[in-house]
Amino acid sequence: MNPYTEKAWKNYKIRTFSVAVNEQELVWHRDKRSRIVRVIEGEGWKIQLDNQLPRDFYEGDIINKSKMRYHRLIKGNTDLVLEIKEQ
Repeated sequence: MNPYTEKAWKNYKIRTFSVAVNEQELVWHRDKRSRIVRVIEGEGWKIQLDNQLPRDFYEGDIINKSKMRYHRLIKGNTDLVLEIKEQ
């Protein structure tokens, strides 16, 4: 089971991580495709890419994430809503 809920639209997904998610579910992982991720809302969340320190996620931020690159989310203070476009 995934630690998020998701709605799919034409060429993108809206993914929501609840503030109630268990932090142990936010594991290091890789995606099979490159993605463009935009933060729609959320406070206090961070993203950590392989071999980097965690960095804050702010509303409006855009992350270009290469396929098969390890990454993880670090839980914040509110729900996190992301728009994800796979390439």
